[in-house]
Amino acid sequence: MKKFYILNFIYAFCVFPLTAQLMSVESSAFAANDIQFESSELKIALSQDIDGLMSKVIKWRHHLHEYPELGNREFKTSKYIADILNNLGLEVNTGIAYTGITAYIRGEHSGPLIALRADIDALPVTELTNLPYASKETTMYQGNKVGVMHACGHDAHVAVMLGVADFLSRNTDKLHGDILLIFQPAEEGPPEGEEGGAELMLKEGIFNEKPDVVFGMHVTNSYNGAIAVKAGPAMASAEAFRINIKGKQSHGSTPWSSNDPIMAAFDIGTSLQTILSRRIDIRENPAVISVGIVKAGSRNNIIPESAMLEGTIRTFDKDISDLIHKEMITIATNIAKAHNVEASVEFAVYGSYPVTVNNPDLVKNYSKSLIEASDGLFSSNISASTGAEDFAFFAQEVPGLYFWLGVNDIGVESAPGNHTPYFVVHDSALDNGVKGFINLVSDYSSDHSTN
Repeated sequence: MKKFYILNFIYAFCVFPLTAQLMSVESSAFAANDIQFESSELKIALSQDIDGLMSKVIKWRHHLHEYPELGNREFKTSKYIADILNNLGLEVNTGIAYTGITAYIRGEHSGPLIALRADIDALPVTELTNLPYASKETTMYQGNKVGVMHACGHDAHVAVMLGVADFLSRNTDKLHGDILLIFQPAEEGPPEGEEGGAELMLKEGIFNEKPDVVFGMHVTNSYNGAIAVKAGPAMASAEAFRINIKGKQSHGSTPWSSNDPIMAAFDIGTSLQTILSRRIDIRENPAVISVGIVKAGSRNNIIPESAMLEGTIRTFDKDISDLIHKEMITIATNIAKAHNVEASVEFAVYGSYPVTVNNPDLVKNYSKSLIEASDGLFSSNISASTGAEDFAFFAQEVPGLYFWLGVNDIGVESAPGNHTPYFVVHDSALDNGVKGFINLVSDYSSDHSTN
């Protein structure tokens, strides 16, 4: 039995797209706790193997980062992953939810079925990091030519999971139970009009052999190698909305001849924020309404016939979500009427994600696994994120635990965050991600093995 003295930290966790909670690790150390950890054959083997394993993980990540693909279009990514898994001799299934992959690692001792998930898609972002393995990929997205980048760090998730697969496949004699590896496409959302992601993988039956538990991880702009987890609602629900406004076109020199949809769009966009500031008690019900796209017009001297607003809604409670829907329809239709135009509101334009809930018992019982993996750079005292994750669908089916790994070694307040063209994952943090998954597997299987 190994004894550690652990400092519990509260630090800046910038969960995509959450702004950092501006407290540094150095200034936030609390009293040390005397925590004892159970050793295991898997943990001992990993400690002996970690350096060689991480050289492969880093190589895989750099390749994945250089050649990213958008959701439901991860064809080369999927083949790259499947080739590695096949070379490990695993039971590999491809073509799930278009480009998703599952693989089984069968332990030589009886025990639970543990699902481990990594997402594989990238974002329509033009990379500006100047890394030697920076993406130069481009594609068409919503009618525009855009860059493609792993700006959310999913390349790190895949590489870490491949490292876990590599290690466990060589140590099945020490594994109690089985592992279901999930490489999930379209976490950022499928193209409009398509299904995708975790929801479609479940629909196509990946949990027909139902796991006992599912674990997932996300890298984020926080202290290098630090790990955090939050019990209960950890990330918000999310859905996209679209407001279409139809008016009457005219020459820009005679605006009185128009029914101007742009002016209506201005008023609607501004008034949506009164839902949060005047209609919801945000002390107990945090929520977000953000407009991310405004489209209208084609020439400076033409008032167009139509305008469009598109954005996102984030909540932690369905009743609040329903109230926001009602208020948005009221605001859009009545402001439109005042401008002599028409407005329609669509919700869940690209589907929707439920609240990501971390099973409280899992957090209580297995935070020690993550504390050990991070050498004490750990916190369970973080705020819920208004970011969203379709890991939530998996955690609705079986108990789930989702943790965050800090990958920033240049200063939390100054480093670019997830979903930006400058986001950088520092390779030196990824070993703690591998350790986190292996520790969870080791400790959970030990507690639930039948022999």
